[in-house]
Amino acid sequence: MEKKLLQQLFSHINTGAFAVVFWDGSEEQYGEGQPFFKLIIRDKSIVGKLVKNPALVFGEAYVDGLIELEGDIAEVIRLIHLNKEFIEKYTGGKAVQRVASLLRHVSIEKQKKDVRHHYDISNDFFALWLDPTMSYSCAYFRSPSDSLEEAQLQKIDHSLKKLHLKKGETLLDIGSGWGWLIIKAAQRYGVKATGITVSKEQYEKTKQRITDLQLDNLVEVLLMDYRELLKTGRKFSKIISIGMFEHVGRDNMPVYMKAVRDLLEQGGLSLLHTITHPVEGPVNPWIEKYIFPGGYIPSLREVIWLLPDYDFHLLDIECLRMHYAMTLDRWAEGFEKNVHIVLEKYGESFVRMWRMYLRSCAASFRYSGLSVHQILFSKGLVNDLPLTR
Repeated sequence: MEKKLLQQLFSHINTGAFAVVFWDGSEEQYGEGQPFFKLIIRDKSIVGKLVKNPALVFGEAYVDGLIELEGDIAEVIRLIHLNKEFIEKYTGGKAVQRVASLLRHVSIEKQKKDVRHHYDISNDFFALWLDPTMSYSCAYFRSPSDSLEEAQLQKIDHSLKKLHLKKGETLLDIGSGWGWLIIKAAQRYGVKATGITVSKEQYEKTKQRITDLQLDNLVEVLLMDYRELLKTGRKFSKIISIGMFEHVGRDNMPVYMKAVRDLLEQGGLSLLHTITHPVEGPVNPWIEKYIFPGGYIPSLREVIWLLPDYDFHLLDIECLRMHYAMTLDRWAEGFEKNVHIVLEKYGESFVRMWRMYLRSCAASFRYSGLSVHQILFSKGLVNDLPLTR
């Protein structure tokens, strides 16, 4: 019965091909042509749950070793998107039900807990596979031969240039990570830079970096949520946020925009760097449960639609989709290079979870339409900016 359920499901795959080895040792191929990969299903007890919720259960079964994969995880993502029409039809009812769960208020305490679930694993863990700047967002490759560190420094430079910073201005970085952007902003432009994060690990590392570089007069980091900063009444000349908007939740997107409006001086600029989907939809349930709880990836049009309500005027949009695919490739390579350390400290399931996360996300940027955009806007009309990018 379990095998028939899977055979019925797999038989709908008509673009591309893959092989399956079942728990009884039998092997079958689905689709036409050379198989992209081979799936080895070790335990038939997962079949019922897999058929009901494939996106969640496949990830869980892989992490637990109940499903093995011969081949690249990226090829699984490619096959799924080649058969997107069937996949969407098959999961459509469930997806619609899950969208309703996205429309929920994310409290400050809930968001702090969700963020710390991911970012407070330990600084030592992230240092194993991030570049020396500890930048954990899409890099900017001028050439495929750029090192990860070069590309991350280029991303910081590329982003800061868009803000037209001037000496003496104040810059706020919402979700400042391990702090290298606020440090470079102060060093290069002479601005007074403030970073906020709700990650204790990031906060401590950033504080140490500021002290080591003797930048306490220009750079500060605060352990707080953007809604808490809003209550202080502070104003900033420019505001940047890179890779944080995905954590605010769909229901809180207007809350974030209002906060930026109230924190930003009239005539100020804000750069929002965020992952985007082509259309609105639910978060991948496995990612939401195990990697980024409480998150939501907006569509580009959702973000743009919000701007006029807060007197924000769009200045520039840039797509960095392939840059993020390449960034994730480099992270995955660094992770595998040090996987023996991760395995010893965190165990096999943790290794498999992070391997799936990094590899599948890289593939999603290549094949699914998942993207990342930098969106520059002003508070009120600004008429004296350069005429060209």
